[in-house]
Amino acid sequence: MQGLDDAKQALAIDWWVENGPKLAQAGLRIALILLIAIVVRWLIRRLIDRLTRGGEADRKPSLLRPLRERAPQALGALVSERRDQRAKTIGSVLKSVTTMGVFGIAFIQVLTELGMNVAPILTSAGILGVAIGFGAQNLVKDFLSGMFMMLEDQYGVGDVVDLGPATGTVEAVGLRITTIRDGNGTVWYVRNGEILRVGNSSQGFAVAVVDLPLAYGSNLADASEVLERVSLEATEEEPLSKDVIDKPQVLGVEKVTVDGITMRVTVKVRPGRQWSVQRALRAKLMPALEKSGVTTVKS
Repeated sequence: MQGLDDAKQALAIDWWVENGPKLAQAGLRIALILLIAIVVRWLIRRLIDRLTRGGEADRKPSLLRPLRERAPQALGALVSERRDQRAKTIGSVLKSVTTMGVFGIAFIQVLTELGMNVAPILTSAGILGVAIGFGAQNLVKDFLSGMFMMLEDQYGVGDVVDLGPATGTVEAVGLRITTIRDGNGTVWYVRNGEILRVGNSSQGFAVAVVDLPLAYGSNLADASEVLERVSLEATEEEPLSKDVIDKPQVLGVEKVTVDGITMRVTVKVRPGRQWSVQRALRAKLMPALEKSGVTTVKS
């Protein structure tokens, strides 16, 4: 019995002498692989943080400089918030991709060091990924749509948009969900994958449209003269002069109905300011028409 134990012990010693250095080297290589993966991930995430940090309100994050931006300056302080949220969302995706990519490669390298055949594992992982992607295709669709909307800057925080299912002011933009608040204060959560079209009223410029109903028999020439004169005077004075970027235009008769004749006045304004300009112009044009003797239709 003692001899059997001595033989087993001798075999164990021989095995360790033969394989011990290999195991130690493999362990060191695995530890080195994990250490390199952690360091590389930390460096890349640190770089992403620097690229997504904006700084002052008028400084664009470095990550967004190569990308097109349509943020209207009329949003004021919201421009900085919009940029920061856009940069952080894109940065969050890049961090997730970095983590999966770095540790995925490190995992394969560790398996290789352990002497395992990684080809069947990669094949199984590919099949599993296809199955998960097929089952969660709506979620993938939402994420991809959100990513492209971020990159293209189709809309952002503070924009007034029409997304089809809902219309209102954008409060938050995520990779899966866009949150908007309509004129009644209702908050709508719209999946990005379900957005087929976007109508943005806050990019470039907007047009304030003022329709004025006149009674039959009104002198249209006099009405046009009054509208042109009063609208020009109103837009040259504060506070409208701060929002107007072009002279108003009297387009003339827009439509004729059983109730009367509708004349239209338009003026190009800063994004998002069309509604306040419309109300202010209407408040000045209606009394001016009545004062000149042009009969208006009361709604």
